[in-house]
Amino acid sequence: MQQILVVDDEVGIRELLSEILSEEGYHVRLAENASEARAQRARARPDLVLLDIWMPDTDGITLLKEWASAGLLTMPVVMMSGHGTIDTAVQATRIGAYDFLEKPIALQKLLATVGRALKHGGEPQQASLSLATLGRAPLVAELKARLERIANLRTPVLFVSEPGCGIDLCARVLHARNTPWVSPDANTLLAEAPLELLTQAREGTLFLHEVAELSRVEQKGLMLLLSKLDRYNARLICGATRQLAELVALGSFDARLYAALSGTTVRVPSLREHREDVPEIAKLVLSQMIEAKQVPPREFSTAALNALRNYEWPGNLLQLQMTVQTLAQTALTEQISLEDVERALPQPANGRQLARDLEFDLPLRDARDAFERVYFEYHIGKEGGNISRVAETVGLERTHLYRKLKQLGIKVNRRIDE
Repeated sequence: MQQILVVDDEVGIRELLSEILSEEGYHVRLAENASEARAQRARARPDLVLLDIWMPDTDGITLLKEWASAGLLTMPVVMMSGHGTIDTAVQATRIGAYDFLEKPIALQKLLATVGRALKHGGEPQQASLSLATLGRAPLVAELKARLERIANLRTPVLFVSEPGCGIDLCARVLHARNTPWVSPDANTLLAEAPLELLTQAREGTLFLHEVAELSRVEQKGLMLLLSKLDRYNARLICGATRQLAELVALGSFDARLYAALSGTTVRVPSLREHREDVPEIAKLVLSQMIEAKQVPPREFSTAALNALRNYEWPGNLLQLQMTVQTLAQTALTEQISLEDVERALPQPANGRQLARDLEFDLPLRDARDAFERVYFEYHIGKEGGNISRVAETVGLERTHLYRKLKQLGIKVNRRIDE
């Protein structure tokens, strides 16, 4: 039987909703304030939460933010308010609410919304991160503030970062829920039919993971697409893990396209720049996997968390997620130990040795290529030649990785099982 948690400070509304939903065959739990709701959520994850916005101790928006920040927003939440405004509804959905109901709530609308939310929430929960869960370091707080400032704009946004830093998480913050989200795995449509992408993204968001790897033909398609954004009322969000200004100087990226994309540029910090958040992120990923029943109960030892915090994380958030998954699946006891972490992570000495092997008396471009060559060869060796796992670790889409390896002159055999 599906469980619904109703959170409302008005006893009459709680009892009415409980009666209606119970008659529909749902098991209903009640909470009169945020404190009770926290306790109910801690005991067991409900299948759906109906959450009032205006409550005396802690308002519903604040509670929603708490759950999102703690990684507890793994069930659909429908906000309720008798004083609802469009701005409040938009804010709630950006935080992660599934929908918004205005009081007095019509019976048919209530049941229809509950049905849709439960169907949506019935999908298997996956361990995932959101911008709200990336920590409390000043750099992360500054990033969140910048995104809030540009959230309601429709101009193109360019996110720049190292591979694996979570550009997609930032892009999701700017996306209006219940509108199209188009994120192509490959860029072929940019060359062949760019307006088809805009048709798919009409009234919503088009997200391009990595524009630094676009071919000249794909860049021309993106220029055409940019000129038509207003007609389709679509927002373009792009990511780049290489310096586009350098690519312009080298002649491999169109200067006009760079100027059009870079008007609103936001830098996403690397994980090592806010390493104090690593332990909490690791525990969050682990707890989400446990709650989704992907792994048995586990916990990190203090020494293991310290080792994770002190690691350099060249693959950033994506590498951290994959490492936690490996640890959760392979640890022999309930406590993940320092030894488990050391087995799962490349030893720092290896990284120092690689740095000593590099030549520094080179032009910047040659030095960067030399580093990237050593970096990718290291990860290919570490993953036994499995390019799919290398792509996940370094934070690149597999097609982009093959292109990068070809550019660096690294030969790999494409495995059939990939």
